[in-house]
Amino acid sequence: MTDTATTDATAALSAEEFARTTDAILAAVGSVIDGKPEAVRSALMCLLAEGHLLIEDVPGVGKTMLARALAASVDATVRRIQFTPDLLPGDVTGVSVFNPVDREFEFKQGAIFANIVIADEINRSSPKTQSALLEAMEERQVTVDGHTHYVPDPFLVVATQNPLEMEGTYALPEAQRDRFMMRISMGYPDQRSEALMLRQRDALNPLDQLVAVVTADQVTGLVAWARAVHVAPAIEDYAVALAHATRTHSDLRLGASPRATLQLVRAAKVWAALDGRGFVIPDDITALLAPVFAHRLIPTRSAGGARARGAADAITTILERIASSVRVPIAPRQ
Repeated sequence: MTDTATTDATAALSAEEFARTTDAILAAVGSVIDGKPEAVRSALMCLLAEGHLLIEDVPGVGKTMLARALAASVDATVRRIQFTPDLLPGDVTGVSVFNPVDREFEFKQGAIFANIVIADEINRSSPKTQSALLEAMEERQVTVDGHTHYVPDPFLVVATQNPLEMEGTYALPEAQRDRFMMRISMGYPDQRSEALMLRQRDALNPLDQLVAVVTADQVTGLVAWARAVHVAPAIEDYAVALAHATRTHSDLRLGASPRATLQLVRAAKVWAALDGRGFVIPDDITALLAPVFAHRLIPTRSAGGARARGAADAITTILERIASSVRVPIAPRQ
């Protein structure tokens, strides 16, 4: 979107319309995902912040259901890719096929060409196939045989993955993880939500009843509105200080990238917009620190990085210490 189009879309959308539309999306997805409002909010945030979402958890807790519910709430093109060991990069990006009639090669689009792409169980495919997503997720384009093809706008990849301790999984490379704005876990539902699910879904799939509440053009307007949220220089310095602290921490051998800092601020803008504010506060940054940074960090072996679960616990502890040690900017008295 050009700067002029962004300005027009922002001007055409009022704060009340933004709140009403985002509330409708949250309600639609929430009607399918019982008892997980934080996960639903995170998925919407990634869509509006022009990022991508990685959902990691054990099988059967609703990872794919959340991705499908978000896709169904938007009247846009949606494709689902089931990542398996035999999936090829060309199945994702597309291939050039020779047309004997015209005697030239034609590009056949792969499954990545959609507004919302559901990459189901992404870590069950080989690293070679996983890497087929890299260019599209970062640059919103695909290069095949020297020719560039652009993906639609808006564009969101929602990937699900099983924990690395499970059979038949490949660890996502650092470069792949860094492309995801946020990583969340669904967790098991509470007893009340699980009992409600048993009663409601015995004869009816709630996804079948879900009706799109926004169009792709409306999503573009929401994105422009969130992008215009104000971030004070002191808040930007605070985000940079948090990222720098991860790079110099003695218990981390890989800290947050500059891309992570940029996506932290973008996510904070959407967080503020969903809260009805036109400006970001320090609490927005700290609330998103773990979802945006944790999957990008690698602890040292001495800090607990030998096993996946130990690494996750160590990173959580380290981020808590960093958040408590970095000076929080305070607004001057009026």
